[in-house]
Amino acid sequence: MSDALKHECGIAQIRLLKPLEYYKEKYGSAFYGVNKMYLMMEKQHNRGQDGAGFASIKLDTNPGERYISRVRSIAQQPIQDIFAQINDRINKEFTENPEYVDDVALQKKHIPYIGEVLLGHVRYGTFGKNSVESVHPFLRQNNWMHRNLIVAGNFNMTNVNQLFDGLVNLGQHPKEKADTITIMEKIGHFLDDAVLKLYKKLKKEGYSKSECSPLIAERLNIAKILKKSSKNWDGGYAMAGLLGHGDSFVLRDPAGIRPAYYYKDDEVVVVASERPVIQTVFNVAFDDVKELEPGHAIITKKTGEVSIKKIIEPLERKACSFERIYFSRGSDAEIYQERKKLGKLLMPKVLESIENDTKNTVFSYIPNTAETSFFGMIETVEEHLNQKKTQAILDGKGGLSAETVTDILAERPRIEKIAIKDVKLRTFITEDSSRDDLVAHVYDVTYGVIKPTDNLVIIDDSIVRGTTLKKSIIKMMDRLHPKKIVVVSSAPQIRYPDCYGIDMARLEDLIAFRAMLELLEENNKYQMVQEVYEKCKAQVDLEDKDVRNFVKDLYAQFTDDEISDKIAQLISDESVNAEVEAIFQSVENLHEACPKNLGDWYFTGDYPTVGGNRVVNRAFINFFEGNKERAY
Repeated sequence: MSDALKHECGIAQIRLLKPLEYYKEKYGSAFYGVNKMYLMMEKQHNRGQDGAGFASIKLDTNPGERYISRVRSIAQQPIQDIFAQINDRINKEFTENPEYVDDVALQKKHIPYIGEVLLGHVRYGTFGKNSVESVHPFLRQNNWMHRNLIVAGNFNMTNVNQLFDGLVNLGQHPKEKADTITIMEKIGHFLDDAVLKLYKKLKKEGYSKSECSPLIAERLNIAKILKKSSKNWDGGYAMAGLLGHGDSFVLRDPAGIRPAYYYKDDEVVVVASERPVIQTVFNVAFDDVKELEPGHAIITKKTGEVSIKKIIEPLERKACSFERIYFSRGSDAEIYQERKKLGKLLMPKVLESIENDTKNTVFSYIPNTAETSFFGMIETVEEHLNQKKTQAILDGKGGLSAETVTDILAERPRIEKIAIKDVKLRTFITEDSSRDDLVAHVYDVTYGVIKPTDNLVIIDDSIVRGTTLKKSIIKMMDRLHPKKIVVVSSAPQIRYPDCYGIDMARLEDLIAFRAMLELLEENNKYQMVQEVYEKCKAQVDLEDKDVRNFVKDLYAQFTDDEISDKIAQLISDESVNAEVEAIFQSVENLHEACPKNLGDWYFTGDYPTVGGNRVVNRAFINFFEGNKERAY
């Protein structure tokens, strides 16, 4: 993606189902779980670069022994920093206590981080300061083992204010309004309540205080706690949690907005945000990794018993399509094919734009996530050329010379790597004019492969703000002196903010929104902006279920092509000599390419939860009033 769009978080959870001695004997190390967690977090590095965190729990420790470990980092390479700290601590213990090296029992007793229950998180912050206190996993501590709670998630809640007020009404005094704290305290409240009720019940049954502890762990109903905790949540989430005694869970939102996959055998239970991460790290087949169904939780008890429980009644499945276009690793078998199809489905409009003149057209892509869609696009160009060659040969019948046939067969798509991202370049100067000059050089280009008679077709996975296109890519492409630059987006026009974990909170940042506003101005319809503002203001005090997305009415004044043409103007300027055209995927083609992930609220404004319309409502009010605050 050429625009610097912030990502969403990634989670990884591992539960070892055998004693640590088993992994030492079979795999040569009691650090098997820690090593696998490192790999799983690195394989999801693409999902988060602001920070990373790791937590572990040791099972069946004696009172007075440390059983919870946690480490978090906001270093430039946070995952490497975390595991360097872990490694340094382990090596220090081995150096000072050589007897630990071959004794797993001593390692477990004395060395932190070595546990049977592990949770990892890679963070891309969408809210709040990027301090280590904002990095997951979050820890809620208590002297009762069962009431210790560790939480990490890939999520955002649209109704955090209501959830916060609910905690206050329960008598709590949360230390801040951050949604992670709010969610953790909500789960913690019902966890406390469940533990206390079990304790009282067991006491009535005649058990001593010390006898109650293992029985509480055995009888604790995690599904019931999650049902009560998540009753009023509105958002997209894959929420992971560990309890101090060893129970663990991952809960997915009822619309399936945020992804979660799991794998289980007799050695491990693994959950992650992405399927290929599990496939690669544990060397298992595609079909062995299952998708966690919306509204369900995978729960692993301290005993190792694993169950899938329905926690919330599932809504219509609206799994995020942006996952497939951009966020998830393209090595997933399904995602790879979907991205190729996105490229294929764009080609009819591309061929129309270049008037089928493939001989005078160079095809390329913006590195790196658009590469797979580019392959699909090129396959379709090749199919087009094969039809063209076949027809030429048939039209010539038997009168074609060998030289002519060779010339016909020689035509193939002209593929070049035009855009090259200079990953070393950092736009460190904040003064606008200097910074803009630096931004213009974030991408470099390949010279000598474009003729003045050529079209240049370049595909990107999506166009969000258009800033990098305008300030860098288009200008760099124009230096090659093509006749025409066709910018192709494998995603539809991004028109609405996200509120489920991806950092797109402000309408005015979106180039499609700015294009629509300019069209309203040019067509003497700008008074509609005031009308929509008043309608949005009138909805402020309504319940979420009654709030409507009136911003749709503004976009409805124009066709997709009209907005695309205006976007093409906005990403260009008078200094660009080539004609510039922008082609976007249609929503219908997006659904055809990604039939299991129909969450399209970025493009259509059809939010999968009732809180979504309130967010777009607030975003429009903020835009109109010049308020730079986030809409959620």
